[in-house]
Amino acid sequence: MTLIDGGLSLFTCLLLISVAFTAGFVSAIAGGGGIITLPALLWAGIPPLDALGTNKFQSVFGTLSSTINFFQKGHLDLRPLWPGLLAAIVGAVLGTWSVTQLGGEQLDTLLPLLLIAIALYFLFSPRISDIDSKPRISNSLFNLFAGGGIGFYGGFFGPGMGSIYALAFSALLGYNIRRATAHTKPLVLVTNATSMLIFMAGGHLLLWLAIGMSAAQFAGARLGSNLVISRGARLIKPVIILATLVVALKLLLEV
Repeated sequence: MTLIDGGLSLFTCLLLISVAFTAGFVSAIAGGGGIITLPALLWAGIPPLDALGTNKFQSVFGTLSSTINFFQKGHLDLRPLWPGLLAAIVGAVLGTWSVTQLGGEQLDTLLPLLLIAIALYFLFSPRISDIDSKPRISNSLFNLFAGGGIGFYGGFFGPGMGSIYALAFSALLGYNIRRATAHTKPLVLVTNATSMLIFMAGGHLLLWLAIGMSAAQFAGARLGSNLVISRGARLIKPVIILATLVVALKLLLEV
């Protein structure tokens, strides 16, 4: 049997690459792609830290694909986001460092409840629609607390980060769901890229597998982001609700 990266067979690598395409598609719409790829990497027998590093690497390129697509088609304005991007980088550094120093037992218990609450909000809130609503806080406060706080969470743990960012944009800034989904992507991108660099510096990466999965993520995310642009809340709401509930259920079963 032909062995490729990390002693994996060609069949296993191709299977993981196909999983990455699906994750890129889902993540572009609702976030949560990591809950698909990370268990697959661990199932393949990759050591946990290498699996985390490889997962962060390939997810960065999926998010980059959807970010570029939203920007090119006029659904993403980066100018008001720069302070939030910087805050997310700082938060991600602190979160990634913290998770190497502390256990995540309490977070394991609380996170599923948070995700269920997010799903219920998306299901019942009138603010989750194709129409903008009145913002509840200023851009400055949003960039500081949402950018930095969710960036910390993304570096510390990560599942459901895209859904949490989308909720913040809709609930706090009043963005319609298409606009909120588009604007989560740069924040998720810098958060994951920061964590990726830290994992790479520690040598926790299967490079060739990560490159193959990155190409698949890029293609899947392009397709998913095109559907977000064309279908809006009709597509995004049910996918986010389903994705957050699936992530919550998986985490509850692991507690």
